[in-house]
Amino acid sequence: MTEAADEENRTEAGTGLAIETRGLVKRFGHRAAVNGIDLAVPRGAVFGFLGPNGSGKTTTIRVLLGLATANSGTISVLGRPVPQSLASVLPDVGALVEGPGFYPFLTGAGNLIRLDSADRHAPGSTRRQRVHDALDRVGLGHAAGKKVRAYSLGMKQRLGLANALLRPRELLVLDEPTNGLDPQGTREVRSLVRSLAAGGTTVFVSSHLLAEVEQMCTHAGIMSAGRLVAQGPLEELRSAGEPRVLLQTPDVGKATGVLSRLGLLTVDATGQGGSLLETRPLREQTHGDWTVAGTGLNGVAPEAIVAALVAEGVRVRGFTVENPSLEERFVSLTGEGFDVAG
Repeated sequence: MTEAADEENRTEAGTGLAIETRGLVKRFGHRAAVNGIDLAVPRGAVFGFLGPNGSGKTTTIRVLLGLATANSGTISVLGRPVPQSLASVLPDVGALVEGPGFYPFLTGAGNLIRLDSADRHAPGSTRRQRVHDALDRVGLGHAAGKKVRAYSLGMKQRLGLANALLRPRELLVLDEPTNGLDPQGTREVRSLVRSLAAGGTTVFVSSHLLAEVEQMCTHAGIMSAGRLVAQGPLEELRSAGEPRVLLQTPDVGKATGVLSRLGLLTVDATGQGGSLLETRPLREQTHGDWTVAGTGLNGVAPEAIVAALVAEGVRVRGFTVENPSLEERFVSLTGEGFDVAG
């Protein structure tokens, strides 16, 4: 490839989407693990790739990185076709897929030096400094001289992240990056991902931990049984679902009557202290009050709801309109439960 052609490719790679697939299919025998997905990951985004185990997330990542071959469809990574341009694409991509594998008898630093030496694009003159910097960045500077066989699962996960960060990357692909980490380590990885995105790196994070994705990501895609059922900015995914009304009041009977007349209550249940709607898990009681939940606004403005409640003598101690969480959005799209705890 000529220098001019290489520069042209890099110019094209600097615009548009970091990852794009059209009709991507990957089969194992007669089973389609990935079934015709059209993935669009904006450059500079922190993109959460969501789905339960077996939904096709890791298979998709393996195909994107050239570790598996698609049966049909097209793939573009950093503006270049894959697998045709893998040789020029992969040096700009850092990845942690299916858990890191290292030589247990080598130290953490020794493993990274060995891996970096195998990268023909990595400058040898800065190798030791880059290894030192990468280990410090993931909080492993103190364990650089410790053999990996003595590392915990969380430390090995951090070492995998350090390996992905040995060189500046345009795209970072992380498969379950917080696996095995304690809460402090999880917060550190979240902060690291944000700092990388702030520096212009696109981060593609595969996860089944919805709470982590909601705190870390700007965009998300939801996989279910090999299909991409939704994708887009996180706020758009949430706002596409039905909002819910949460009302805190001691006057449950009156409040239920008003909300029912407005068409905001769809399911009633009778319990001690009055009539209580249970369409969603309810907030804890405070000072003897009930939280009455209603699904959807039914075209009624929130201020009109409060005015109707007050007009009927309902003591309003709290009123909130919430968009559905990412978990609720997932359930509404797929009809499936979701392992939010791991």
